[in-house]
Amino acid sequence: MSPTPSRRSDEPRLVPLAEGCWAYLQPDGGWCLNNCGVYVGDEAVTLIDTTATVARARALRTAVARLTSLPVTTVINTHHHADHTFGNRTAAPEATVVAHRATPGAMAEAAFMVQEVWPEVDWGEIVPKPADHVYDDRMTLPAAGRPLHLHHPGIAHTDNDTVVWDPETRVLFTGDICFSGATPYCVDGSLTGTLDALRAMTRLDPAVVVAGHGPPGGPEILHRDIAYLESVREGARRGLAAGRTPLEQARATDPGPYANLLNPERLVANLHRAYAEEAGGDPYAPIDVPQALRDVVALAGGRTPPCHA
Repeated sequence: MSPTPSRRSDEPRLVPLAEGCWAYLQPDGGWCLNNCGVYVGDEAVTLIDTTATVARARALRTAVARLTSLPVTTVINTHHHADHTFGNRTAAPEATVVAHRATPGAMAEAAFMVQEVWPEVDWGEIVPKPADHVYDDRMTLPAAGRPLHLHHPGIAHTDNDTVVWDPETRVLFTGDICFSGATPYCVDGSLTGTLDALRAMTRLDPAVVVAGHGPPGGPEILHRDIAYLESVREGARRGLAAGRTPLEQARATDPGPYANLLNPERLVANLHRAYAEEAGGDPYAPIDVPQALRDVVALAGGRTPPCHA
């Protein structure tokens, strides 16, 4: 198995992970530059997530066609966010889309919000393709001659996350519960729930972890995100004790070992989430996301963080 040739390191590329399994990587893994999974069996192809724009979905479709002439019959969406779902119809127009039961409703509610955040991006003519088949807690699907286990871990990155586990090869697709080389983001879900989900995934003892964004690796990716989110929780405790707002606490935070993570402005959004949980509220209750996003812009110097989708 060979990855799709790439002329530049920042072009999307296929990376073989196991027999019949590839990760489709979109460097650098920043805002809306997610990863996908590709399983090629004897009769059909299964995708894990698609992409944010029509152009990128076409590139994904072309990359799969270079691997095989078999049809894509199934798309698994790990959650509702646009970078993982907008490309469903373009990348695999005839496929059955599978997701957690809450994903279609969340897709409809969020709709085209991401286009309002980054109007300069050439999204293309997006026609959403929500899930045709939903599940509640666990589900098993065949792919590349072996079972893929789908699991909803509860509220984590969102309220509709799906973890995809290939126990035969010990390949784990985390969706955006985990980020690799990029700052985690749990404002739409729960910091507590994300930590619980990450710890549960470490107990699977995966050989390969494919995060929602950034390069694949081993279980150390999970452990790094756990450490980061624990530091956010501790920062929230200090900020609350000092009477600081989340933005003030973010500006007072020394990034330390996390200085090189992409999208550091997400810290303040994570602090909003952590403040709500540390103040004694329901760790899964919604928070004021628009205010958190306004603070993300403020922490980024008053400009919306760049999106290269």
